[in-house]
Amino acid sequence: MKRRKFISTTAAAAGMTIIPRHVLGGNGFISASDRLNLACVGTGTQGTRVLLQLLKMPDVQIVSVADPVYEDTRYQNWGEFELRNGIREAIEEPKWDEGVKGCRAGREPARQIIDKWYSKQKEMTFKACTSYEDFREMLVKETGIDAVIVGTPDHQHAQVAMKALEKGKHVFCQKPMTNSVYEARLMADTARKTGLATQVATANASSEDTDLLCEMILSGVIGPVREVYNWSNRPVWQTGFTQLPAEEKIPKGFNWDLWLGRAEHRPFNYNYAHTVFRSWYDFGTGALGDMGCYSFATIFRALRLGDVSTVEASMNTIVGVVNGNPSQLKYVSHPHAMNAHLTFPARAGMPQVELYWIDGGMKPPRPKEFDEDGLDFDPDGLMFSGDYGKILCEFDGSNPRLIPASKHKTYIKPPVTIERSKGHYADWIATIRGGKPARCTFDSAGPITEALNLAVIAMRTGKKLKWDPASLKTNNDEANKLIKPSYRPGWEL
Repeated sequence: MKRRKFISTTAAAAGMTIIPRHVLGGNGFISASDRLNLACVGTGTQGTRVLLQLLKMPDVQIVSVADPVYEDTRYQNWGEFELRNGIREAIEEPKWDEGVKGCRAGREPARQIIDKWYSKQKEMTFKACTSYEDFREMLVKETGIDAVIVGTPDHQHAQVAMKALEKGKHVFCQKPMTNSVYEARLMADTARKTGLATQVATANASSEDTDLLCEMILSGVIGPVREVYNWSNRPVWQTGFTQLPAEEKIPKGFNWDLWLGRAEHRPFNYNYAHTVFRSWYDFGTGALGDMGCYSFATIFRALRLGDVSTVEASMNTIVGVVNGNPSQLKYVSHPHAMNAHLTFPARAGMPQVELYWIDGGMKPPRPKEFDEDGLDFDPDGLMFSGDYGKILCEFDGSNPRLIPASKHKTYIKPPVTIERSKGHYADWIATIRGGKPARCTFDSAGPITEALNLAVIAMRTGKKLKWDPASLKTNNDEANKLIKPSYRPGWEL
């Protein structure tokens, strides 16, 4: 007799009332003996990469997927056959998608991958994965779901996460948390009130290197940190549009209206969808939101930052020819390059911080410490400048080291004071089972996401913004209109 049936039968015979362990453990708690039922919403390239990692975790099972795209072969790889090869390796199917041209993803390929994997696992009961076009229908019908993985474009993150939280589901959300200041606050407040386990997919927040970086800075090795420089070679996707793309025929199996979600309706074009969604104000957050969420998660942790106080930003300009004359063209999307300056107020024992973001291949001023080692800037990077020295890292905070190298050679690492993570997914799952909050909860990611989106708004308006977090307003009326997105009927939050 199976364990659960034995316990319930014995208890009934004894006249006992068994209180489920998840009730004793708090809101949404799942005991260690239960496998978590997961649903994946958004199964494009990134959503598929995530589910490939989840498949091999023994204490979870993906039971349902949802995506407005049935299947499509025009998704973008990060390298030739990158996604296909990853799928083949993960599910041990060397001929997966043999002969398929392009990069195939969507809810049907995701369902096939999941069923293919679980059908091979002899130690577990296999039940076919369900599939839905609309995630809202899935959340109504699939009552056995414990948690939801959000892998949609940025503008739908809050829609899926909020509806999942409202139904008592734990949520793991792709980065950035959202492309809206208002929604970032709403998601953080809701997660805090529900007490459900949340995590944003900035895995470097749970890395050993980030812990070491925090310990280095908090040990005072470079003194009080007053400036941070963060640079990136992104965007590496098509961007910098100066006009809206022409209408194209909607592909079969692509529910364009559902994909748009809260955004204003417009004619379909592939230049809105898949990876390129990051380029559009309504759908993405540009390079800053897409990549800055990684580095900012590290910076916020290391310097214990909270709400930003002021933000200013600018974009690169492009010159074209209009009616035979040179003319500055106006972007209708995120630009090819931008820079931003964010100021954070002093905290307990820590001074005001000036944070500089530079993307599009641009670099910060060259520090004198580079000269001794003959260093040059990597395409991406992160540098903390304190009163007594500098720490140089990879973009996400990895490989933190004092510069110049002669200073790092004599440096003795500080004692370990931060408990190390078991892994970004593992920490979130442990929270669901009653453990302490994960590293990048909606609550902790809220101020980060607000700051990123405020920088985008500052760039769009060309104004220096003073942020009042209590009122959710800036000092500029034009900017305030961009704090909360407009919602099509039926999509309001």
